[in-house]
Amino acid sequence: MRWGCHLPRASWGPGLGRVLQPADERIPFLIHWSWPLKGERPLGPPRAFIRHHGSSAGSGPPSGRHGQLFQGIAAAEAIQRHRQNLAEWFSRLPREERQFGPTFALDTVHVDPVIRESTPDELLRPLAELALEHQPPSAGLPPLALSQLFDPDACGRRVQTVVLYGTVGTGKSTLVRKMVLDWCYGQLPAFKLLIPFSCEDLSSLGPAPASLCQLVAQRYTPLKEILPLMAAAGSCLLFVLHGLEHLNLDFRLAGTGLCSDPEESEAPAAIIVNLLRKYMLPEASILVTTRPSAIGRIPSKYVDRYGEICGFSDTNLQKLYFQLRFKQPDCGHGAGGFSATPAQRDHLVQMLSRNLEGHHQIATACFLPSYCWLVCATLHFLHAPTPAGQTLTSIYTSFLHLNFSGEMLDSTDPSKLSLMAYAARTMGKLAYEGVSSRKTYFSEEDVRGCLEAGIQTEEEFQLLHVFRRDALRFFLAPCVEPGHLGTFVFTVPAMQEYLAALYIVLGLRKTTLQRVGKEVAELMSRVGEDVSLVLGIMAKLLPLRALPLLFNLLKVVPRVFGRVVGKSRETVAQAMVLEMFREEDYYNDDVLDQMGASILGVEGPRCRSDEPTEDEVFELFPMFMGGLLSAHNRVVLAQLGCPIKTLDALENAQAIKKKLGKLGRQVLPPSELLDHLFFHYEFQNQRFSAEVLSSLRQLNLAGVRMTPLKCMVVAAVLGSGRHALDEVNFASCQLDPAGLRTLRPVFLRARKLGLQLNSLGPEACRDLRDLLLHDQCQVTTLRLSNNPLTAAGVALLVEGLAGNTSLKHLSLLHTGLGDEGLELLAAQLDRNQQLQELNVAYNGAGDTAALALAKAAREHPSLELLHLYFNELSSECRQALRDLGSTTEGGARVVVSLTEGTAVSEYWSVILGEVQRNLNSWDRGRVRRHLELLLRDLEDNRGATLNPWRKAQLLRVEGEVRALLEQLGGPGS
Repeated sequence: MRWGCHLPRASWGPGLGRVLQPADERIPFLIHWSWPLKGERPLGPPRAFIRHHGSSAGSGPPSGRHGQLFQGIAAAEAIQRHRQNLAEWFSRLPREERQFGPTFALDTVHVDPVIRESTPDELLRPLAELALEHQPPSAGLPPLALSQLFDPDACGRRVQTVVLYGTVGTGKSTLVRKMVLDWCYGQLPAFKLLIPFSCEDLSSLGPAPASLCQLVAQRYTPLKEILPLMAAAGSCLLFVLHGLEHLNLDFRLAGTGLCSDPEESEAPAAIIVNLLRKYMLPEASILVTTRPSAIGRIPSKYVDRYGEICGFSDTNLQKLYFQLRFKQPDCGHGAGGFSATPAQRDHLVQMLSRNLEGHHQIATACFLPSYCWLVCATLHFLHAPTPAGQTLTSIYTSFLHLNFSGEMLDSTDPSKLSLMAYAARTMGKLAYEGVSSRKTYFSEEDVRGCLEAGIQTEEEFQLLHVFRRDALRFFLAPCVEPGHLGTFVFTVPAMQEYLAALYIVLGLRKTTLQRVGKEVAELMSRVGEDVSLVLGIMAKLLPLRALPLLFNLLKVVPRVFGRVVGKSRETVAQAMVLEMFREEDYYNDDVLDQMGASILGVEGPRCRSDEPTEDEVFELFPMFMGGLLSAHNRVVLAQLGCPIKTLDALENAQAIKKKLGKLGRQVLPPSELLDHLFFHYEFQNQRFSAEVLSSLRQLNLAGVRMTPLKCMVVAAVLGSGRHALDEVNFASCQLDPAGLRTLRPVFLRARKLGLQLNSLGPEACRDLRDLLLHDQCQVTTLRLSNNPLTAAGVALLVEGLAGNTSLKHLSLLHTGLGDEGLELLAAQLDRNQQLQELNVAYNGAGDTAALALAKAAREHPSLELLHLYFNELSSECRQALRDLGSTTEGGARVVVSLTEGTAVSEYWSVILGEVQRNLNSWDRGRVRRHLELLLRDLEDNRGATLNPWRKAQLLRVEGEVRALLEQLGGPGS
């Protein structure tokens, strides 16, 4: 997996009836205001609504005759109510947007996409084979700002009808939403009345006759009073027709007759045709948005200006979009806000900007504003608190829902095939073939082969032509990476894996045997009962022994086909599980870190940049397969025209569980184990996860950077389990106190808990104290070494020790306790009666504190071992500690050196093992000094003993110490 603003389509309809307070007419030119959708409110504060890169404001005032038309008190009040209702309706956002919190609300900041004027000659020019390349602007036609759409053309002619077109994801719906809101806030002075129509809404009416006045009155109740004035409104009346591809227009007089009366009832399509003909309300202005394939439905003689919505073709617009998104202040607290510090936000923006400036593939993807939205949503998922139940799969499913909900491939085709279903069949096939052959770069022949597979009729070719023009660029982009020019890649790498998984779970991948077998099985099931009845009668009347055999074969055929399908599911599950547990040298990070690095770029030089395509890994593919089988995503996919049958989902889940049960028992590297847990998180099925993970006894995530998201994933998957975990290892995971609180349900199941090397300070000890005091705590071994706990942290820990009954082994090695910490432990040690081992080595403690703790340990009823080596102890203190261990029977043994008398300590390997493990993190000079003292002690004891066996043991340990000194750069002798 390599690198890996759209604003959703407006949902328009009747019901815009609530009346709000009058708007403040003194709103500044560049600032609009929005509000929370609660109760009645003015069109004023509290939130700024900033416009960038052009504005629809600034058009000239209407002519005097038309400008006086709506000046009456009743008309002005009706239009004001209309503005307020439109503002509230167009400020409403889908749930998919609201889930990302106020920072990602669409009514916060907008960046206008580039609009370039085009000519009818360009539209008639033959389209490129794959229609993926963005055509450069024509000479002499600079980009258009929103304020220039209705300016006179180059010849000075008046512009009344403007058609804006763009492929899926370029921001047509967003542009319309902003223009309507501009008018609501008084930023379009050229138009006194704006009436938006959703062509999708009009198409749902079918051929049922209705007049233009009826259509307006049904949708915009306040305008009933001024409908008679529409005919005389002239150019100050603007109709916005959004999504023309949903209507099948016929401009032939034989198909659609002429009609100039707004009160005469006609089919909605006929009304639109006469508006565009300028036969009905000839002075009115009209703005049309459509996909490229539907441009030809309006004859060019009725269009004054064409504008192509080019998205963010300028990298500076992309960077501006991300800066405005990430630098918005949090509006309140909760799961929705992007809770990062200003420094963290600046770092994200800087890394993303560098990636865009480097002309990486991400800049090509962010050409479409919708993918800018996806990048922000993904980073929000990775770095901000995640709402309950939100998964990476649900983000991608929501992303497709925002872009393709309600979209048919071709409204004129009787099949009414959804655009997403067609994409899943064609792009899903290409994506899966790439995953199965381990490649991400596709030639033109590869793409054409998947698009044209199975096409035989003229209607199918027409559907393919529409898909190429309208949506192919949404999924595929030309590759800009050196060495792969001329090939195509999926717009974002993760989209390839998502579509491949969708292709599988929809059951679109079928072998020839499966296709033939299914047809035969369906045929046999249809005629089987009748044939079986006839054969049964014949078998009784005629002595034919073969008839019972044929009778049984009819029953066998459907079962044989079912087994073939089952074997296919098992094969897919096997491939998915193998991909999940696949280890690669370069791609050894967990999938979440891979995704973050792919978006933000990799700091420092990349190694192994010229790897062959065989080394490509697709670790998100199994994650998406599990996520698509979850109930929530299946509901959303059904709305997109891609239903997954419940029975198919259950059978796929059973096949996956069977394979996971076999391969999931093996010991996995930490990053692969996290991927396994992330798969279960995406699946969102606690019963399934509990059954598969019931054999998990060791959770080793050492070295994995545990972000808040990863902590939440682990807690969500393992926090509700019932069986105990023998060992939980989170060493060197960059945990913080918030991560400890999130992971507490998992810690409560652990017997051995490792939290070494996490930079946990005194504030984390408060959470550790609460963990030890929890009535369900079963931790017997707690390793906190190499964390700056200090004496302040130990003061909290001893409170937990006093009330804990399970802990037996506690390691506080190199935790900065000092004399104060050891004295505190000595004073409070007797409050715990179960502790058996205490390690306070390498804490900078002096003689007095060490002797006090050793005496307390000797008096403790259960303590057996106390580690005090590598503290700042004098030779006299070390000897006193040895003498203390030999004067009384029982009590704790004190480990202070590699020797005990003239013999080697049985704990010498433990001491040197700790040094070896922490050689790179400890103070090298300090460690060298301690090792030199130990080496001198070994040499002295070797000279003092006459036992040859002890001499040999001492020599062996001396060799180990010398080897460590050589690694530190010190003398070996």
